[in-house]
Amino acid sequence: MDGIVTDVAVGVKRGSDELLSSSLYNSPNSNMSGMVVTANGNDSKKLRVEDRMDCPPSRVLHIRKLPNEVTETEVIALGLPFGKVTNILMLKGKNQAFLELGTEEAAITMVNYYTAVTPHVRNVPVFIQYSNHKELKTDNALNQRAQAVLQAVTAVQAASTPTSGTTASESALTPAPSPVLRIIIDNMFYPVTLDVLQQIFSKFGTVMKIITFTKNNQFQALLQFNDPVNAQQAKLALDGQNIYNACCTLRIDFSKLVNLNVKYNNDKSRDYTRPELPAGDGQPSMDPSVAAAFNKDSSLLGALSPLSAAAAAAAAAGRVALSGVSGTSSVLLVSNLNEEMVTPQSLFTLFGVYGDAQRVKILYNKKDSALIQMADGNQAQLAMSHLNGQKMYGKIIRVTLSKHQTVQLPREGLDDQGLTKDFTNSPLHRFKKPGSKNFQNIFPPSATLHLSNIPQDITEEDLRVLFSNSGGTVKAFKFFQDHKMALLQMATVEEAIQALIDLHNYNMGDNHHLRVSFSKSTI
Repeated sequence: MDGIVTDVAVGVKRGSDELLSSSLYNSPNSNMSGMVVTANGNDSKKLRVEDRMDCPPSRVLHIRKLPNEVTETEVIALGLPFGKVTNILMLKGKNQAFLELGTEEAAITMVNYYTAVTPHVRNVPVFIQYSNHKELKTDNALNQRAQAVLQAVTAVQAASTPTSGTTASESALTPAPSPVLRIIIDNMFYPVTLDVLQQIFSKFGTVMKIITFTKNNQFQALLQFNDPVNAQQAKLALDGQNIYNACCTLRIDFSKLVNLNVKYNNDKSRDYTRPELPAGDGQPSMDPSVAAAFNKDSSLLGALSPLSAAAAAAAAAGRVALSGVSGTSSVLLVSNLNEEMVTPQSLFTLFGVYGDAQRVKILYNKKDSALIQMADGNQAQLAMSHLNGQKMYGKIIRVTLSKHQTVQLPREGLDDQGLTKDFTNSPLHRFKKPGSKNFQNIFPPSATLHLSNIPQDITEEDLRVLFSNSGGTVKAFKFFQDHKMALLQMATVEEAIQALIDLHNYNMGDNHHLRVSFSKSTI
């Protein structure tokens, strides 16, 4: 079998590492001639610890510091999300292994991902680097068990039965009852969207349809593959895994349904085989370009460090170029601000769309720059990926991770002219409540705004006048059926950003504070 085959892990858990990884890296061209290493009993002594930094990319990877009781299946599982595994050599006495992937690109993707996210086997961190060897040529007689496991995995990948050389446990892969999986997310402290599920599960085959819903206060989804075997592979590999460290745990079962009937393509449901479906009344629709992109089988995510899921979804929609930085700092440095206009409050409001901003400090000696401390590193990454390069008060702002770990408050009694504000106890944080619906409604800055908490006596004209007064032009407006929510479209993204800064939490009377966020839809 040539090329990358759909991926599978044979009942192996990889600890609590993030599942969101990339399959699109720029691979360096390697014109080096293939070097064969014979790894039989006599020559295995020659295989030595290699330094990844000194080795050019190779489809053979050297894995070190494996736990004593590690199995071949667990080592193979490290490579499966990235492509076909074509050979394996275990050096058990040395707690090492060599893993050969089908392509150099797959190996580069794997090394890049595990450089940012330390892989664990049985909760033990292991180290992965390029090998000096360009190919593994193993003696099948001396490497029999490993070859049997590899054949079992390949058999599942090829949707055939395992070969006679497999062990009983590896043959216990009974036919999958349905191509539809029921997915429940436990401990959902970060947003998990339909786009994120597509990104994760598409590693195991073509995802055809997804329906998401909330039941018993839990986010759930039904996801249909084109083949029951792919559904089984995904269930084996992902059940019990965390999408992010220590949260968003996947609970996966087969559904009794064998086919999903999707009527609308929007944030709650999608049929990837029918991008022409309507969005449904009041539901955000998909851009035609995004629909076309999602109709392809390949993953759309660029090089991802462990980000909050909404950032991943934004990247999947092709809207955001994500930085490959895997820094964990929760403090952002924002520069090229309009120092005549910017205030800690305006930065708090804008960055608060993507996380709970705790402290904001405009720098005393450089008032076009500010430090913003978010609640955690994921929120900082999310805000950076969405707001870097956007226009605020007429200037294109730059957002990067700061080397500072916290934003210091001024010493007591010191007047810093109101340049530092502590928002830790602000009632305006959008994401304090775990599992809040706000997690599922995070979108890149757009000209269309979503308004909620609108009083019943407020008319379309009232809102048009209010938003025109923020210095922009209201191009379109649409009330939702209950009139408590609406979509309002400004002429430009910059005008929408300005309106959100000015009017989020605006008192509409009778203690009705208007809530404003960016929308994914157009009117």
